[in-house]
Amino acid sequence: MKKLLVILVALTAGLTATAQKSTVNCTFKGLESGARIVLSNAQGGRLVPVDTLTPNAKGLVSITRPVADPTMMILSLNKSNSPMLHLLVMPKEKITLTVDYMPATNQFNITSSKGSDNMRVYKEFTNLLVRTRLWTPEIPFEQSLDSLLSANTSTLMSAFLVTYFEQAFEQYAPLYKKIRDGLIDKWPENEFVKHVDSRVRTALVAGMEAPDIVMADRNGNTRRLSDLRGKVVLIDFWASWCRPCRMENPNVVRLYSQFHNKGFEVFSVSLDNNRDAWLKAIEDDHLSWPNHVSDLRGWSSAAGRLYGIQSIPATVLVAPDGKIMARNLRGKDLENKLKEIFAQ
Repeated sequence: MKKLLVILVALTAGLTATAQKSTVNCTFKGLESGARIVLSNAQGGRLVPVDTLTPNAKGLVSITRPVADPTMMILSLNKSNSPMLHLLVMPKEKITLTVDYMPATNQFNITSSKGSDNMRVYKEFTNLLVRTRLWTPEIPFEQSLDSLLSANTSTLMSAFLVTYFEQAFEQYAPLYKKIRDGLIDKWPENEFVKHVDSRVRTALVAGMEAPDIVMADRNGNTRRLSDLRGKVVLIDFWASWCRPCRMENPNVVRLYSQFHNKGFEVFSVSLDNNRDAWLKAIEDDHLSWPNHVSDLRGWSSAAGRLYGIQSIPATVLVAPDGKIMARNLRGKDLENKLKEIFAQ
């Protein structure tokens, strides 16, 4: 099973004299005799133990700490390969939970909890993990977790748990966006929210809205990508000096001629820094569509940075509603996609 990504940041920052104390009362069941609980924080890219706690006769450990901002407290056993509990503690919060340690699967399972919605969502997450380990559920774990987080997009813990999908970001980018949108106004400085926001802003994938491009064309007039709403638009990042781009241009010309009357447009963004070379390439390659823009800043192109372009040719196919349909379609793949779209 994939590992949940821990974003290792300085989560202990902000514990000032004005911080209010928060309390965690955690009762562990199933621990071996002599077991200890390690309290850690994430700092500078690694887990840093800050205390070792001895459960009482009933398995209870109690933690009271000053908390000025949402703070991740990480509990584990004092042994290698211990499972971990990630408790997102809010200022002045009192968390009470009961945790079963399951040595057969080396898991913690939260059986009861009281606290903010963060604890409720995290409890459901651990329950899903345990059920997946113990038997094969009818609904796959990833689908269940997707549903859980989709129902809790305004819960801060979701910004942490969604990183379970970090290695499959393109597939789950719409979920990242929903969580970002649900949290960014309230928690703009939270490290987990900032991470999710960064992923959403810098990795534009299918299903996400294409950011508007506003740039001067070859005649100095302002053209906007958003003015083409209602059309299927190919954003084509290219340059006169790019040989693969020039080799692909005849294909784009052919497809524009074939599908333009059905609602297909091309919005060409040049990464040239030489105006004359740019204009000559448009003429030589017979790029007859009107939407040619460039700020003549080469790889520093504002539109290129907006879309995270690191190599060309690069394309983004945009639906009539302004959402990205696909990226980097060229040649036969682009033709087949356009046939599919306009056949419908």
